[in-house]
Amino acid sequence: MSKNIDATPHRFPFQYKSDSEGTPQFGLIAEEVAKANPDLVVRDEKGEIYTARYEAVKAMLLNEFLKEHRKVEELEKQIRALTATVQKVNDRQHLSKAAPQVTANN
Repeated sequence: MSKNIDATPHRFPFQYKSDSEGTPQFGLIAEEVAKANPDLVVRDEKGEIYTARYEAVKAMLLNEFLKEHRKVEELEKQIRALTATVQKVNDRQHLSKAAPQVTANN
């Protein structure tokens, strides 16, 4: 993906004929999707943006999610390693303070 998609869902006043309940419809702004990646929208015969290609957007968002998830896993691994290092330093410091210093008086 070249840029981030504004993945904020927006409520649309569209209602399906079969939806007598008036269930709110949500989606993405196709123009915002096109800014991130022009291949993720469908254009009409005039070249105007018609709609987002939701099946492709979902696949791209999943890919981006997985990238971020891998980063989180790596950061968690680094945190565990740093925590262990800090613990070792604290243990050494505690041991050096606890050991009595013996001096010879002549």
